Amino acid sequence: MDKKYLNKIIKGDCIEELKKMSENSVDLIFADPPYNLQLKNDLYRHNQTKVNGVNDRWDKFSSFGEYDKFTYDWLKECKRVLKKDGAIWVIGSYHNIFRVGKIIQDLDFWILNDIQWIKTNPMPNFMGTRFNNAQETLIWASKNQKSKFTFHYKSMKAFNDDKQMRSDWYVPICNGGERIKINGEKAHSTQKPEAILYRIILSTSNVGDVILDPFMGSGTTGAVAKKLKRNFIGIEKESFYIKIANQRIKKIKPLDDELLTYSVEEKKPKVPFGSLIETKLINVGDCLYSKNGKYKAKILADATLLWNNKVGSIHKISAEILGKISNNGWTYWYVKDKKGNLILIDEIRNEYIKKFLT
Repeated sequence: MDKKYLNKIIKGDCIEELKKMSENSVDLIFADPPYNLQLKNDLYRHNQTKVNGVNDRWDKFSSFGEYDKFTYDWLKECKRVLKKDGAIWVIGSYHNIFRVGKIIQDLDFWILNDIQWIKTNPMPNFMGTRFNNAQETLIWASKNQKSKFTFHYKSMKAFNDDKQMRSDWYVPICNGGERIKINGEKAHSTQKPEAILYRIILSTSNVGDVILDPFMGSGTTGAVAKKLKRNFIGIEKESFYIKIANQRIKKIKPLDDELLTYSVEEKKPKVPFGSLIETKLINVGDCLYSKNGKYKAKILADATLLWNNKVGSIHKISAEILGKISNNGWTYWYVKDKKGNLILIDEIRNEYIKKFLT
């Protein structure tokens, strides 16, 4: 990536500016394009106060055909600048996301998930003529089917209290102190909550990656990218939005490196139980114990265990005791130290890794 673009917002039309960028130069893209809401008239509440909705000129297109061509052109350029193992996120409402999704597939992106952003505090349907629209859709897609895209699965599981992170995200709309206002009015009509970008950037990029937002708006992508120590590139047509975004991003303080390690994602080197015997970290003839001390098994010379006249690996014997088909013996068995304290054999494996494999 040409360094002249890094951590800057480029003023201009996104399609024309994307054409100037190098191929295969961006790790992740987040796009919040115009929704083409097709609003014809102003919307009023029951008390006749005007709803401050999306009525900006950048959201107006003369026809679906014009919108589709616009969508195809910017997505095509996004795919060109995306690295081979890169990915893209696009957010939209029912007005446009189905058209966007078709074009994403037409361009041979590979859709990985559709995420439903469930708004916990949605704007009411003031006319009472439809269901309250309380969601938006995000499409997450890799550059192609063979892309080795980034996904920090274990981290997001921990983020979600050790449960798989689901595709329904309950996040409030941007309001309160986070909503940028000028003279009491919204600075940008479609400012997205930082929580959405935080999940996206945390889960599908790495520290130092380059994240592109071709519709930078009020700068949410840049602000969160800076906080999480990613590089960003923004493209925006409106000088007013660029000024707001730059002021916002300037105030962001990046997190310390030690807070962005993804340690939970690290895979331990494969260490056979026999290696602990060979290095005398555990001795033949000693016993392994269950955590409650109820069960014990003797270690044989070939690294198998003898328990209740049955012989097998640390995994097989622990599974037999638990009445399971399989079990992780590393987190079941303990040895006793000289004082009789129980030590998990997985901790001894970590000692082996530090001593011999690092």
